[in-house]
Formats: sequence, C-alpha cells, structure tokens
Amino acid sequence: MSVVTLSDAATQFLTTVKGASRQRAIAEIKKFVNWYGEDKQVSQMSGHEVSLYAEVLGPAQNDTSKRADEVRSFLQFLKKQGFAATNLGTHLRLKKSAKTSGVRMKARAKRVELTEEGITALETELESLKGQRLEVREAIKLAMLDKDFRENSPLDAAKDKQGHLEARIRDIDEMLKQAVVAKAGNTGRVHIGGSVRVTNLGTGVGIHYSIVGPTEANAADGKISIDSPVGKALIGGSAGDEVEVSVPAGNLRFRIEEITS
Repeated sequence: MSVVTLSDAATQFLTTVKGASRQRAIAEIKKFVNWYGEDKQVSQMSGHEVSLYAEVLGPAQNDTSKRADEVRSFLQFLKKQGFAATNLGTHLRLKKSAKTSGVRMKARAKRVELTEEGITALETELESLKGQRLEVREAIKLAMLDKDFRENSPLDAAKDKQGHLEARIRDIDEMLKQAVVAKAGNTGRVHIGGSVRVTNLGTGVGIHYSIVGPTEANAADGKISIDSPVGKALIGGSAGDEVEVSVPAGNLRFRIEEITS
C-alpha cells in the first residue's frame, strides 16, 4: 500500500475533477482535510474517525448530502489508488432528519419572539463558538500525533467536542433565522420583554418576574419564558388580575400587582 499524506492525496484527487463541480469539490475536500489533519497518512485513517465527520456536516438534507457525496468520492478515490485498504466512504453516514408532521412543520416555520437582549446574546454566543473552531481543530491535530488511534482518548474527546460545537452553531443559526424582536406591548398588560410584580396568594410572598423568549429564561435572575406555565398564565394580564397556574406540586394562585415595560 502506498504511503501518502491526506493533503497530497487530496491534491492528486482534485486534478481528476473537471467542469463546474470542481470548485465545490475543492471547497469540500479542503474542509475535510483540514478537519482530519493535512499530515495524516492515509494508511492510518479509520472508519470510525471518518464517521465522526457526519457530525460536522449535520443531518441529511439536500445540501449536506451533496457535501457528503464530495467527500465520499474522494475516499473512494483513495481506495482505487491503493492509498487506503478499504473504501472509507461507506462509513460517512449522515443522520436522518427527524420526520416532521404537518403540525410540527408549521411550528418550525413559526417566528420566535425574543427580546433585543436575547438576540444579542445568541449572536455573541455564535461568534464565540465560531472562534473556538480553530482551537478545536488544533486539539485534534495535536491528538493525532499519537499513533495509537485505538485508545486515543484525547482525540475522541476533541472530536466529540467538535461535534457538539458544530451542532450548537447550527442550532443558534436556526434560532436567529426564526427570531423577531418582540414588540413593546401595551404597558397596561403583561408582555414579552416586560416585567411584572406578583403576589403568591398562598404564601403572601411578592415575586418579580421578567417575561422573556424561550431561549432567554434564567430562573436565578427572575427571567421566565413566555412558554413556561407561569409565563403563559401571566401574559396579557392586567394589574389586579388573579391567575392560577397548574404545577406538579398543585395549583398556585398569583395576583398581578404592577406591570413595567
């Protein structure tokens, strides 16, 4: 079996790709090689490692399937050229997209109201996560220096982290696509982005809540989601209204005392 690095093999493969698909192939193979390690010897590649790249690509959709096909063509080339003992492309299997009912598709298309602070927080997190990509790639490259890939815990941990990182980036991207800034509501009624002071009629304890979008909830800061039981009960209420909330421990009753923007 020939000894060749992944980078050199990629260069040879790309010379065989012609026509309009060449630029797409160059982009996808470069991403794969950078992820796996340019100096990695093809003969040392494993099916398990290749399978982890599916986490980077994401679930099976039209675009991700085309991207996976580019990588599979490259991996098949490695086998044909005698660089690899087997066709490692068979190990690159994308996860199936969740089957979606008509109701769920409608819910997915629904816009999500978030406060300006919530959208900014997601954008900040997204930039931070993207900034970690290079660090994770370097960790993978360093771990690959250990030639014993059978028991390479640092490599497995680094690639697991990369998978979670890319999954979170995709989740935030999707949330930001669906997000709209919550419009200021009538200050006389409880609304998303506003604050409300209530009294627990069972204990007499006063509580202050901020009503926020589903991704912004933080009980420690008094921020409750509009989708939570308490949030649903309070939204649209006016000062003086009494609401009842069903929770596992029983029913709670609150009186709305004051509403602020």
